[in-house]
Amino acid sequence: MNFPRTEGDVAILANEMANGLTLSSTTYPDPPVESTDLNMLNNTLKNAQNALSVAQAAVAQAAETKLTALENLVAAMKKDIKYAETTVGNDDARLKLIGWGARREPTALEAPGPAQLLTANPQGEGWLLLEWQKPLVGGKPSAYKVQRRKRSEGGWENVGTATECSIELANQQRGIEWEYTIVATNKAGDAPLSNIVMAVL
Repeated sequence: MNFPRTEGDVAILANEMANGLTLSSTTYPDPPVESTDLNMLNNTLKNAQNALSVAQAAVAQAAETKLTALENLVAAMKKDIKYAETTVGNDDARLKLIGWGARREPTALEAPGPAQLLTANPQGEGWLLLEWQKPLVGGKPSAYKVQRRKRSEGGWENVGTATECSIELANQQRGIEWEYTIVATNKAGDAPLSNIVMAVL
């Protein structure tokens, strides 16, 4: 039999042990911890559990009170901001008098720049790990196209798409000098090719 793992099961076993020691004093005449002490320790645990429950309820209530206070403050501030924008329009200098500012014109999304520092790490028969870094310029990529070609031959073909800066490629034909590159992309368009790496699997 294994010792219980949960608090509830520990308390149940402690109660059974205390009762058993009391009823079986001839079998267990001198236990190192008497049944009365086990009961006292078990009651201490129950009191601590109850206190924790009360404290957790108080924390939950305090969190709810804080959230309500924050929502009320935000609503009040937005009313004053709307009033200020109605009063002085988009006048940045006057809006800054209350810590606010003029609304910025939305900027058009740019195509990303090229992904950086592509590396290829063969990991086993027919598969490898490609890793790279985000573009340093341009818009934020929404995805990365992974392309390959036989070394210095033909055009590039897509072999995968990633949303993070790494991908594992499996079932790559062995014994061929493959070249790999990454094309960062978003709704505005594709980036120039990243650096090109070669791998022979």
